[in-house]
Amino acid sequence: MLRTGLGLCFLLFISLALSAGAQTTDTIEKDSLKIDTNMLNRYRLFPQKNAIPVKNRPLQIQPEYLPVNLMDYKVSYWRKNITFALNFNQAAFSNNYAAGGVTSVALGSNFIYHIEYNKAPFSYVSELNLLYGKSKNKGQGARKTNDRIFFDNKWASQLSKHWFFFGSLSFESQFDKGYQYDPNNVNPPLLISDFMSPGYLTESIGFEYKPAKYFDLRLGTGTARQTFVSDTTIYRNNPGNYGVTPGKTFRNDIAFQIVAIFDKDIAKNMHFNARYDMFIPYQQPLSYVRHRFDAILAAKVNRLINVSINGTLLFDKNTSNSVQGTEGLSLGVLYKFP
Repeated sequence: MLRTGLGLCFLLFISLALSAGAQTTDTIEKDSLKIDTNMLNRYRLFPQKNAIPVKNRPLQIQPEYLPVNLMDYKVSYWRKNITFALNFNQAAFSNNYAAGGVTSVALGSNFIYHIEYNKAPFSYVSELNLLYGKSKNKGQGARKTNDRIFFDNKWASQLSKHWFFFGSLSFESQFDKGYQYDPNNVNPPLLISDFMSPGYLTESIGFEYKPAKYFDLRLGTGTARQTFVSDTTIYRNNPGNYGVTPGKTFRNDIAFQIVAIFDKDIAKNMHFNARYDMFIPYQQPLSYVRHRFDAILAAKVNRLINVSINGTLLFDKNTSNSVQGTEGLSLGVLYKFP
């Protein structure tokens, strides 16, 4: 009996020991699983530094140009315009008109072709100005009232905001013969000018100052002018012969030239254009400095009708010892395109 009781006690003790060991193992396994879960959560929230090195490259953004089909637009650096003016004046008197007067007809015309090219830093300006007018009084022959051919070309390269280096070429003459008339109508008219008698060709290089679009100042430090008198008989009526030696047809002068141009709308429908030209020859005294001032003030009445007044002042000792001048007032048709 005693042996049997001891055996049962021994079996019971072993059973209790195995049960406690199983519970301990289960607790350790649960705790281990709990630790692993916490570690996973920790790594998920606070990831550790990667052991593999990774290079950080800066983000680069570049423009991507997409093809766009443009319409047929072209950039033009040229600007052109044409101005044509025609003035007509007429007066009629009966033979018995008490206040007196002379029947007369006068016609004047002006044609201007202007072209510009502007593409920085280069520019080119060309202008052709043609003037011609005649009047006819009863009992007298037709007489010129205006006659001029002027062709000016200028090339320029920009040096700074307002300064340019320029080269220019200009030509000046007239269309028709010019006469000096006897105020008493006793002596026949004397021929004193004609086409290319005189004629002027001027080449100039220098510096240009242009502070505004409407003002232009040229300083021609190197200027040459050729004077032509193709009619070798004009000196008989004009002893000065425009500075050309009688019997010859050509004279060349080296000079310093100043040209100032003002061209602006000074009021609504009113435009003012003025040009001053001073020519200082190096080979002659200062008394032979040539001054010429041309101005025209034009006011538009409507789209076609305009009123204009123009004038010229000239001092040139090669043609006269005193100041010469002309003035005209006209009402007529003016068309400008575009």
